[in-house]
Amino acid sequence: MPEVDIYRPPRPKPLSPIRALIRVALSGDGNLLGLVPAEAYRKPAGYLGYSRRSILIVNDPDLTRGIMTDPTDIYPKNDLMVGALEPLVGDSIFVSSGDRWRRQRRMIDPAFSHMRISRAFASMSAGINAYEKRLRESALKGAPFSLDLAMSHLTADIITRTVFSTSLESDTAKEVFESFSAFERSVAHVELKRLIVDPPFKRIPQHEHVLHACKRIRHHLGTLVDRHLEQKSNGAGCGFDDIASAVIAARDEASGECFSREELIDQLGVFFLAGHETTASALTWVFFILATRPEVMAKVREEVKRVAGDAPLTFEDTKRLVYVKNVFKETLRLYPPITFIPRVAAEPVRIGSFDVKKGAMIMIAPWVIHRHLDYWEDPDAFDPDRFSHEREKTIRHGTYLPFGIGPRVCVGAGFAGVESALIIAHLARRFDFSVEDEDNVRPVARLTTRPADQITCRATLRSS
Repeated sequence: MPEVDIYRPPRPKPLSPIRALIRVALSGDGNLLGLVPAEAYRKPAGYLGYSRRSILIVNDPDLTRGIMTDPTDIYPKNDLMVGALEPLVGDSIFVSSGDRWRRQRRMIDPAFSHMRISRAFASMSAGINAYEKRLRESALKGAPFSLDLAMSHLTADIITRTVFSTSLESDTAKEVFESFSAFERSVAHVELKRLIVDPPFKRIPQHEHVLHACKRIRHHLGTLVDRHLEQKSNGAGCGFDDIASAVIAARDEASGECFSREELIDQLGVFFLAGHETTASALTWVFFILATRPEVMAKVREEVKRVAGDAPLTFEDTKRLVYVKNVFKETLRLYPPITFIPRVAAEPVRIGSFDVKKGAMIMIAPWVIHRHLDYWEDPDAFDPDRFSHEREKTIRHGTYLPFGIGPRVCVGAGFAGVESALIIAHLARRFDFSVEDEDNVRPVARLTTRPADQITCRATLRSS
């Protein structure tokens, strides 16, 4: 029998703790993926190297469930993450904890109904069709493009249409996207000193250029918010039927108060951030894999042809794109958008066999759990059939968490799944993709799991 071709996409080689620390220090890019030692992929929990504050990485599903459910507020959002994101999203639902988080969640829960696919599918299709036209022009010219930026632009356009009822082609929305790209590049750099030497809860000053990027983003988000507020003040209700209008209409059940303008920018900034960046991260890796693995692309196209032919794809079609969705799921396993979910111990606590001191960083790492040797067979291999109907039943609960678990689970998981299947199906049946410098592509942990350097790609129109 012919040998099965096993594909293992790019990943950092796991090293001993000391060698891993030296690697990250020498690289100078603060990439936490390189800091994870080989032993972390074999243990249920363990301390990650040495640091003044202690960093405990937790892989056991039972332990992670207790931490992420956190009914007694022992594990709030980590202070390093809060400090990095606060200039952009304030004290919003993405970084708040405890009673404040619960109040915010109750107020904006109605807005989540706008994430329903039946309401959003038209916006998805319109955004994809607009991008397909731009990609066709690029393909006809044979022009190279950044795969990372292309996926970010596409998903940002879709989420802007859903949140604010406007296309990314508007000057305001486009500037929001460009400013966010600058913010991500700046704030994603993790300084080892902060992790190893600094004490917990130390205030983290942000660089001036980071603060400037945040101000630009919040200014432009404010412009989009003001369009909705002006409609409301004119006596015609909000005038929109979208996420922004639903958040504007939200009221605190106890006081009857609504969000202030600054709070609206906080909360809607979260929808924009979480609604496009995570999906863009995953799709960058999907199309890298499709460009380098023609046998996977062939199976994707075969299924799309069988389900929809050459007709426009419908919502019902996306339900039948089983292999396409399995490709997306397996890519999420290997490249989870949220690489690490950091929490902090608000008080001394025992986790498994470890006595954890106050201020210790608790690191739940989907990247590590998804590649753990005890939970997955040949975990570094790309195998979409892991998520076939029969094999998916064997996946241990709590070992696949690309969207988190517990009360903070991503409410847009269903949205992202349909959006991604639609994008993959649309683009795969119209274009061929090729990647330049394939051998030098490597992942890093930024705000999401991204390539260290942008992936240069070319598209060509398919003849059939």
